[in-house]
Amino acid sequence: MNKETQRTLLEDVAREAGVSTASVSRVLNRAPHVSERLRERVEAAIERLGYVPDGNARALASRRIGAIGALVPTLDNPIFGAMIDSLEQRLKHHDCRLLIATYRYDLDDELQALRTLVQQGVDGVVLIGHDHRPAVGTLLARRRLPFLSCWHAEDDPAWPCIGFDNAAPARRLAEHLLRLGHRRLAVVSAPTEGNDRARARLEGFRQATEAAGCPLPPERIVTVEYGIAEGARAFETLMGLEAPPTAILCGNDTLAFGVMLAAQRKGVCVPDQLSVTGFDDLSQARFMSPPLTTVAVPAIEIGRRVADALIARIDGKIMPHLQLLDAPLALRESTGPAPID
Repeated sequence: MNKETQRTLLEDVAREAGVSTASVSRVLNRAPHVSERLRERVEAAIERLGYVPDGNARALASRRIGAIGALVPTLDNPIFGAMIDSLEQRLKHHDCRLLIATYRYDLDDELQALRTLVQQGVDGVVLIGHDHRPAVGTLLARRRLPFLSCWHAEDDPAWPCIGFDNAAPARRLAEHLLRLGHRRLAVVSAPTEGNDRARARLEGFRQATEAAGCPLPPERIVTVEYGIAEGARAFETLMGLEAPPTAILCGNDTLAFGVMLAAQRKGVCVPDQLSVTGFDDLSQARFMSPPLTTVAVPAIEIGRRVADALIARIDGKIMPHLQLLDAPLALRESTGPAPID
């Protein structure tokens, strides 16, 4: 859209609203001290005419594109969906839209997705976790693009972060089972390569069991892709061991759902014969039979805080480098005392 066309359309809106083109521009650019009456008149005229402001012209005037890019491993996991929804709703308060790219935990694909977002034009970037190709940081620095990582607790001077400690609540979950008398614990984990969150959770489980003198042997750690069916297959593997576990710690709720459903199908009573834990506190967790013991990940709060902090960084404001939120245990009926052999 050239300047002449843009000017003509502004004049059409101004004429329809009975105001000056300068007043229309002030409303479109959300200038301060615009009266509510003027804003309503201009917005009503825009609605009647079906006028769409030119984003390129706005970007040149404000030096902002009005878009944030988010790189997410997957949207199959509802916990990421909750965070993205919260992020998008909060960004709307800042007059920003959200562009999303997924990369299925493939860090090379994440780098390519970032390059595409940068080419399309974004004011800032949201990243999940601390595992990224070095070229990601290089690209962001070269472009001087404000960014935030989230979902982890690494205090890295090169990576501003809003997240939570994945290892500590995992450790507390295992300690909870140990206090209930369990000594044959097992883990169903998501793949740890390129996924610092999964590694941290597995490390938390290991720390607790080793401190209690009953470390996890390799055969009681099953790594599977994310999904209910995968969790069910992991249950079959673990319960086929010569000394099957009395408790299974799962790296996320969806894997735990698969374990619990497989147990139900096999007639294994949870928690009388087998205790099960998850990690996320998805909305379905409390409606499982029995309700799932898990970790309440602060996904919605992360989305809100990331939106506010990233916009502040884009505006040149100094923000805390690391913000850590609590991820408390949600103790429910899927865990109970260890069965007596």
